[in-house]
Amino acid sequence: MISLRRRSRLVPAAAALLASLAAAPAAADFRLCNNTSSRVGIALGYKDADGWTTEGWWNVSSRSCETLLRGTLVARYYYIYALDYDRGGEWSGQAFMCSRDKEFTIKGTENCLARGFDRTGFFEVDTGDQRAWTVQLTESSEQNPQRMPGMPGTPGGGLPGLPNSQGGTPPGASGLSPGGTPGSKP
Repeated sequence: MISLRRRSRLVPAAAALLASLAAAPAAADFRLCNNTSSRVGIALGYKDADGWTTEGWWNVSSRSCETLLRGTLVARYYYIYALDYDRGGEWSGQAFMCSRDKEFTIKGTENCLARGFDRTGFFEVDTGDQRAWTVQLTESSEQNPQRMPGMPGTPGGGLPGLPNSQGGTPPGASGLSPGGTPGSKP
């Protein structure tokens, strides 16, 4: 049993702890929530002080979220490419960046094929002036729900981002306008 004197010392300490927790800033991360019934593979592109970088793969279970980048956002525009591992299809866009079938971190977006990488169309996410952002992936936002090369049941059979993947190049989307580069915004 806690004595009355000891209890009176604990109350201010507990109040101070609660006040410090309430004053703590919310996590400033870039997150993705998979609101589909399938497992998805995620590749991310962004520009920071060192230039363009693409990274992958995050494997996100059905109806779950994953933090892709921790900390305050360093850019306004981020780029996502996602594969539906279970039903086929993809979420893609018109910002072409470098990727590959296995885990990767690639610097630069030029000459992907000549450097031995795939050239993949990512979709743009405009975070505005926000310090944190969460992308909501939904089945209705899936852009190409058809079967695609490299998916199970088709020739080539591998799944990019999954262990023991045997390959298959994710299909691209239509390109940027001539002279365009990812994130070239006013």
